[in-house]
Amino acid sequence: MTFPWLTTLIAVPALGAVLTALVPRGLELAAKKLALFMSCVTAILGAIAAVAFVADGAPVQFVEEYGWIESFGVYWSLGADGISLVLILLTVVVTPIVVMAMWREAEAERRNPKPFFALLLLLEAMMIGAFAARDLLLFYVLFEAMLVPMYFLIGLYGGPQRRYAAVKFLLYNLAGGLLMLAAVIGLYVHSRGAGTGTFLFADLIALDIPVDLQRWLFLGFMIAFAIKAPLWPFHTWLPDAAAEATPANAAYLSGVMDKVGTYGMIALVLPMFPDATREFAPAIVVLAVVSVIYGALVAIGQTDMKRLIAYTSISHFGFIVLGIFALTSQGATGATFYMVAHGFSTVALFVIVGFMITRGRSRMVADYGGVSTTAPLLAGSFLFAGLAGLALPGLATFTGEFLVLVGTFGRYRVAAVVATVATILAAVYILWLYQRTMTGPVRDQTVGFVDLRRRELVIVAPLVALLLALGFFPKPVLDVIDEGVGASLAEVGVSDPPAEVDATTTAEGTAP
Repeated sequence: MTFPWLTTLIAVPALGAVLTALVPRGLELAAKKLALFMSCVTAILGAIAAVAFVADGAPVQFVEEYGWIESFGVYWSLGADGISLVLILLTVVVTPIVVMAMWREAEAERRNPKPFFALLLLLEAMMIGAFAARDLLLFYVLFEAMLVPMYFLIGLYGGPQRRYAAVKFLLYNLAGGLLMLAAVIGLYVHSRGAGTGTFLFADLIALDIPVDLQRWLFLGFMIAFAIKAPLWPFHTWLPDAAAEATPANAAYLSGVMDKVGTYGMIALVLPMFPDATREFAPAIVVLAVVSVIYGALVAIGQTDMKRLIAYTSISHFGFIVLGIFALTSQGATGATFYMVAHGFSTVALFVIVGFMITRGRSRMVADYGGVSTTAPLLAGSFLFAGLAGLALPGLATFTGEFLVLVGTFGRYRVAAVVATVATILAAVYILWLYQRTMTGPVRDQTVGFVDLRRRELVIVAPLVALLLALGFFPKPVLDVIDEGVGASLAEVGVSDPPAEVDATTTAEGTAP
């Protein structure tokens, strides 16, 4: 029997959450150290598992399957393909960074920081489980259960409107979850009629589902995932949640948790409902382009830094969905790579903005100016994170965005051209934000700014290194992703559109 990597990766942060919650009152520092230790152990185990993963091996590896409710065909079934592996790695790498970033934030307004770290570790365990689940009911349970810790993370910590933002977050996602539950039940009933009665991904994908039923099931899953991602017009909960949550919590929400939605689209929706996917793909491409442009335009007009970053994420999620539903290998591979790159860049932006808010006690753009004079390292790291957000060539986000646009152009040229406009808009909102906050005269609120401290440098450095490494050397990650993407697209039954060659071009490459 092989080592149960995925169960271990789930169990370690779950155990850490329990132990952190049990730390006696008055020992908050010990609780934070314990949470950091358990998150680092999980990251190390994740790195070891990644090394053990064979890029050109079996499509799904680290498979575990144990009976859970066998009479209903429910199993504790886990496995990792290339798509789920890179998202698990994103989760385990970002979690200790967020723990360190929250070291001081959790104590704001004299709140007990212990519940924050316990809830964060519990959320990490649930997200790893969702990415690794190979049983649909298990995936659904984790998909819904992760709302609970995030609800309390938003509602207990953050801004003055945090309770409103937490309730809005919960209601939106519960509504999507109910639609998904109806689709899960419908899929199971159909599987029983076909004689299998199962929730296992492999068995469900093999079912011959009538097109009419596929349409309804597709919509049930797709709306739930579009809310989670979020995709326009299901996006309105995210700016409120990101603005009222602490910056570190907003980083985890936008950078990691929301990827469960886009993961569900590419790993579940495409292979299970191939006919409906091909039918609805053009409409979803339109929604994705609207999301790309809308998010970028609204970001330009924001006066709140956290809301601005939230709207940039809506634009970036539009790119991810666009790549998935372009139904090309380049687009889907780029979308998956973009999920990882966006995770690191968004976490960097939120965390660095959090450092500014801690110093300036304000999240409003107009309250800052001249930070590059008083805190050059802080300003430099902010500029780097911003350039990653606008997909500067040489950084990881550029690779993902470029592949998405190239893959989309092969099938939906107009959509790709329109989406490209967002690259210009991204330069506007990022560079204008940098100009207003970091350059110009030093404002009263930024006179006493302290530059990045040692702990803050430790937080920022790995994010910078990862964005650079994945920008210049993306091939190892792309090789891992390709296998999972190929399997999903093969189930949809689509192939890449052929490259067009100018008929007037001769074999020598010149016109006659």
